[in-house]
Amino acid sequence: MDEHVIRELVADVKTGRLSRRRFIRTMVGVGLTAPMARTLLSGAGVAHAQPQSRPSTAAAPVRRGGGGQVRMLYWAAPTMLNPHLAVAPKDFESSQLFYEPLADIDTDGTIVPVLAAETPSTVNGGVGADGTWVVWRLKRGVTWHDGKPFTADDVIFTWQYAADPATAAPSMGSYQGIDRIDRIDDHICSAAGMVLPRHVFEPFRGGRSREAPANLRPIGTGPYRFSDFKPGDVLHAEINPAYHVPHRPYFDTVEMKGGGDPVSSARAVLQTGQYDYAWGINMEHEILKRLEDSAKGRVVIGRTANLEYVQLNQADPWREVDGERSSLKTTHPFLTDPAVRSAFALLIDRTGIQRDLWGRQADATGNFMNRPPWASPNTRWEFNVDKANSILDAAGWKRGDDGVRAKDGKRMKVLFQAVNQPIRQKMQSIIKQAFSRAGIECELKSVVGSVYFSSDPGNPDTESHFYADLELSGKILRQPDPQAYMRAFCSWEVAQKANKWAGVNLARWRNDEYDRLWRAAETEMDAAKRAALFIRMNDLVVQNVVVIPIFVRHAAFGVASSLRGFDFSPFSGPLWRLVYWSREA
Repeated sequence: MDEHVIRELVADVKTGRLSRRRFIRTMVGVGLTAPMARTLLSGAGVAHAQPQSRPSTAAAPVRRGGGGQVRMLYWAAPTMLNPHLAVAPKDFESSQLFYEPLADIDTDGTIVPVLAAETPSTVNGGVGADGTWVVWRLKRGVTWHDGKPFTADDVIFTWQYAADPATAAPSMGSYQGIDRIDRIDDHICSAAGMVLPRHVFEPFRGGRSREAPANLRPIGTGPYRFSDFKPGDVLHAEINPAYHVPHRPYFDTVEMKGGGDPVSSARAVLQTGQYDYAWGINMEHEILKRLEDSAKGRVVIGRTANLEYVQLNQADPWREVDGERSSLKTTHPFLTDPAVRSAFALLIDRTGIQRDLWGRQADATGNFMNRPPWASPNTRWEFNVDKANSILDAAGWKRGDDGVRAKDGKRMKVLFQAVNQPIRQKMQSIIKQAFSRAGIECELKSVVGSVYFSSDPGNPDTESHFYADLELSGKILRQPDPQAYMRAFCSWEVAQKANKWAGVNLARWRNDEYDRLWRAAETEMDAAKRAALFIRMNDLVVQNVVVIPIFVRHAAFGVASSLRGFDFSPFSGPLWRLVYWSREA
């Protein structure tokens, strides 16, 4: 659905030819969230209702605790408990036991208050008509796990902490657009995000951010308090007796165990019943189907707009400059050649990979952004080895006696890395076979999940270091709005030594037009015009083959039959309602 059609429908609502409810249903039908549909109407002067607070389960408990232990399995074990230094779901989600945001985003994209007393809107005077300011009124009576009061000072500090370039926080981009925060009193502010306690983290701002003991021993406002943590192995937490939601949480303790693989994790929930919940059980669809034929658990598939794709390194991973490889001071020996990148894109069998490996867990795509109205109608893809060979021949890459192409003394050999998950190793093998048919030598590398998704600046094998030619990556759309998601290709977001490899632009691609478009979208108030800006950004990335999108990857979880209250949000994740989990008697 393009900008012109959206404008016509909005006009129909304004004139009464189309009902507000019918408009929202139409937008949801093409993939837009209900809140974004309401935003389109609001921008045209059609008022919308105030969102409700975070929902609770129908059968509310009469007291806090009493549920014993809930046991979780994460095959990629958490290694960091600071949400602003986390780079992967395992660390974001483990942090959710302890830290909370001002507001969460529910299953349909509606913003619901958590530490805020209400969700700001133009109706309640919390959002400026021009979109340049917002007022958050904080919930009263909230305390940190050490008994200190939660106030606006903590929210302001979190902004200062995350926005400081010296902190090198992966969340930095979400905070840099805030020009000022004014503290009106202890319970009014204007910022968002997972809030950190000022009195705990202030000595560790900036360059000392990785030295904070609380990175591994968190003190938050959340439903659970820290007990014990062995990074890469197991995390234990206990109930917060002073939690600010009455009669919550239900479970007394949490165990988050790491290690293993998706199949063994799924089996421990679905078949043996040893655990209550298993994270990220994406695997070959035939194996998953066999495992879910069990009476002890169920498989939950959470639909998302998250992407699985191949990154093409624009820098040279084999040349070291000033103590780092893949440096911006270098260029890749051949992946900066548009013809080579175009040939590589033709060697990815998206449809076959989705059909034969992933099944219902994925949908093949050629777009980087896959949530309407920002999904581009302009992209196409094909799997064509013959055409790839023709392009490489024309570009002067000739096959040698061993069948491998070379040009100007450079062999077309690539190192292709991914996390060590069986289904992803099969993807690597399928792609390697196609590369071989095109005269490209491909070496495969797999890295253990706790390392690949680590935020450790000293570990060269992390995804963000990208010391390889190609890597298989995933991108999670964490907000209904795509502004933060599309930071992945902004030039100032390049992952490098200077920012402790916390930047989100892993491909090291820089493009002036893309930067201008992203900046324009940041301040554009017309929803239809913003959609056009994001479509153009997507097209630049895809047409320049900065990355090769493969499929939209839906989330898969194993949940015990006795567990109640599990509710996946594509934006806030599977643990966003952990405080409302319970167990059937």
